[in-house]
Amino acid sequence: MSTNGAITTRTGFRFEVRFARPEDEPTCRIFTHVTPEDLRFRFLGATKEISHERLVAMTRSDDAHIHNFLAFSTDGMLIAVATLASDRDDRTGEVAICIRVDRKHLGVGWELLAYIAKYAEELGLEAIESIESRENHAAIEVERDMGFTVTTDPDDATLVLVRRELGARSAA
Repeated sequence: MSTNGAITTRTGFRFEVRFARPEDEPTCRIFTHVTPEDLRFRFLGATKEISHERLVAMTRSDDAHIHNFLAFSTDGMLIAVATLASDRDDRTGEVAICIRVDRKHLGVGWELLAYIAKYAEELGLEAIESIESRENHAAIEVERDMGFTVTTDPDDATLVLVRRELGARSAA
C-alpha cells in the first residue's frame, strides 16, 4: 500500500495521508486546534498541552511496530494525526486518531480509520483496536458502523475496548 494517499470523504472533502517525518515536528501543533475533550479522549487523561517530547515521538519512530500518520488538507494544513502501534508479535494494532476541531464532521475520521485498517491488514495484522472513553460517543459510533465490536474494559468501567478483525477473519 502506498503510504501517500489522496482521499475524498463522503462530503467531498479532500485530504492526503502520509507517514510522519522528523521535519514535521514543528508543524504538529494540531493539538492547539482540538477541544480539551478531544485531547482527553485521545490521551485518556487530563492533558492541557502536548510536550515537545511527545511531538518528537510522533514524528520520529525507529520502532518498526509504531506507524505515525499525518493528514493534510489540499492547502497543506495539518488536519489530523493518527498512530497505529502493533504488538511485538504483529497480530494486533492499537489505533489512535485526533482531528482538528474545524475539520470534524467532514468524514475525515471515518476515511482515516479505513485507511489505517487497510494498511494494518496489508501489514498482516489480524485485528485493530482502540481504547475509548465511554463518553466518546462519536468515535464509538463510527467504529461500530465500521464493524468494530465494543466491550467494557474489565479494569476500568469508564473505558471501552473497540476491536475489528481484519482479513479473512473479518470475512468469516
